[in-house]
Amino acid sequence: MTAEATTEKARIGAPSIAGFTEEGEQLVASKVDRHHSHGVQVMASRAERLTSHDVADFALPNGREEEWRFTPVRELANLLSDAPTDGDVLSVSVEAPEAFVLRTLRAGEAPRGATLVPADRAAVVASANTDEALFIQIPANAELDEPVRVLLTGKGAGRRSNSHHVIEAGENSRAVVILEHDGSADHNGNVEVFVRGGAQLTVVSVQLWEDDAKHLAQHDAEVAKDAVYKHIAVTLGGKIIRMNSNVRFAGEGAEAELLGLYFADAGQHLEHRSFVDHNVANCKSNVLYKGALQGKGAHTVWVGDVLIQKQAEGTDSYEKNQNLVLTDGCRADSVPNLEIETGLIEGAGHASATGRFDDQHLFYLMARGIPEDVARRLVVRGFLNEIIQQIKVPALEDRLTEAVERELAAGDN
Repeated sequence: MTAEATTEKARIGAPSIAGFTEEGEQLVASKVDRHHSHGVQVMASRAERLTSHDVADFALPNGREEEWRFTPVRELANLLSDAPTDGDVLSVSVEAPEAFVLRTLRAGEAPRGATLVPADRAAVVASANTDEALFIQIPANAELDEPVRVLLTGKGAGRRSNSHHVIEAGENSRAVVILEHDGSADHNGNVEVFVRGGAQLTVVSVQLWEDDAKHLAQHDAEVAKDAVYKHIAVTLGGKIIRMNSNVRFAGEGAEAELLGLYFADAGQHLEHRSFVDHNVANCKSNVLYKGALQGKGAHTVWVGDVLIQKQAEGTDSYEKNQNLVLTDGCRADSVPNLEIETGLIEGAGHASATGRFDDQHLFYLMARGIPEDVARRLVVRGFLNEIIQQIKVPALEDRLTEAVERELAAGDN
């Protein structure tokens, strides 16, 4: 079925800000705009955002910029300064089957930099201050039975580290790559992904940092003809996390799925941004991020952008964000944006919802003899498990399920 647009270009935005004060009052805002000097407020097009490999092109943010207005930039001076790593701060280990290639790439050495062009100050600092990027290459036609696991461990709170990883899935290959972050550090991390023709690649980024860690990241992927890419972000740890996950296409018939799960406790700021650039005809994308919040000052942000360019006829795209507020004193910002430059598409839409428990779900469980606290845990577990089940790595799924249980238990204390 083809949708026909009445205008050449449509920009649809339904951003919302929702949360609950300590007194239980719900906070809601329905409009997110940018001020110009003459006072007019407009929504900036995602396609117009600056990208560059030059640090000098990105000024230090002050928090008033559209890209940074949700982020506590005053606490990020260490990460945003143009400086190299503070010595031996981050240890990196790789566990993988034999059917892959592992080496490093210097700046300008292909394919590094071919698809990831920094889109903010943190990403350009990471790019400029990482001499050698870790290159994980899955050979063409290889099918890995076990995931490639990259463990990044920070060795000191407040110490700065930068990294750049390049992942390439060769034509018609099948693989899962897991990036796990733990320990303590101030970390800028870029991840650049190439999914070649007919390949199927899943990249899972897990943030299990200690409570004092800060992590800013940009993950960019290029998905070729008939390839399938799945990116899953799971964020449970860290003081401040901000991740940008972006996708563009390089051939028709490509599919991309961006999934995310986050659980914010008191004082945590967990921010996820996504951008799907439908620059090629007849491609599909699906974006789903789900989060839970509990504790005073818990703050989550999701900003989703989908751009359907004029030449991207036959596009099928959808994005959705859902947030479950468990206690008073939390805040969830949710901003879905959709830009459509052609009416010749299969479909495009977005949705955002933030709220408390569904009383009917609780009543259903409690009516069957389940105590209220247990019923609440079951509802949250079911809400978040939809994302965990998409990983398809049983050992990791079990670990993350246990981690969510620990988050819930902490909220009961």
